[in-house]
Amino acid sequence: MNYVIQVYRKYAAFDGRARRREYWSFALFFLVIFFATEVLVSFGKGSHNVAIQIGGAAMLVVFAVGSLVPGLAVRIRRLHDINKSGFWILIAILPIIGELVLLVFSLLPGTRGANRYGPDPKVVGDDVARVFS
Repeated sequence: MNYVIQVYRKYAAFDGRARRREYWSFALFFLVIFFATEVLVSFGKGSHNVAIQIGGAAMLVVFAVGSLVPGLAVRIRRLHDINKSGFWILIAILPIIGELVLLVFSLLPGTRGANRYGPDPKVVGDDVARVFS
């Protein structure tokens, strides 16, 4: 959960690097909340309760809009971790192939050590002392 909070704290930080764990923790959190609100909307449709449908849809829209910028930012930082430019995110414009390329990129291990986008996120804070001791 700390990784998800970290993504929202770095709301619009497009610089730096993001570990696979940070990226996939956010992706899992996003999918769980998205599907939970979809279930709520579907429940409202099944029970013909318009208030539940509207409330669920409103929660879904607020969550999706509120997570758009952090989602883009963590995806770009993930690209930075494998030493790719953030402009690679534009490959998603290509149907199917673009998302597959980004999926493969998100599964690749990050560059060991510092790269042009910053220090290795696996070696930060107290970990630096452990690595060099």
